[in-house]
Amino acid sequence: MNKEAASCNVIFDKNNVITNWVCDNLGSGNKWLGEHLTIGFMLGDRLIGGLIYHDCRKGHDVWWTIYTNDKHWCTRNVLRFIFSVAFDYLGCRRISILTSINNKECLKLVSRLGFRKEGLLKEYDDDGSDVVIMALHKQFSKF
Repeated sequence: MNKEAASCNVIFDKNNVITNWVCDNLGSGNKWLGEHLTIGFMLGDRLIGGLIYHDCRKGHDVWWTIYTNDKHWCTRNVLRFIFSVAFDYLGCRRISILTSINNKECLKLVSRLGFRKEGLLKEYDDDGSDVVIMALHKQFSKF
């Protein structure tokens, strides 16, 4: 791990600044969000990513929406933390995400983290492309 990656810090969102940044970069707006918790990934003084925990059924499951513009957010310590929030703090037993079938980088990353395909939504995305439902159950988590 290089020094730059080692300095990636996690911060909690205040006043929906990171939430809005994630939603704006995904082009989705934030009207779809109800109650949520958002964390940001900082590299030095620069925001490089954010993760929104939403649609949480405490004790059951939570959905993740994530955006990053720099791969250096993904350190082992950050991964331990984001999984701990879902499994320990929120008490969930599964994490789910939606991603475009065309987002090969995301599919590769979440597969390496242990997420498995649970469904396919045909022509679901705004551009008409298919979307994959990926999920990770706590008992299969590497973290």
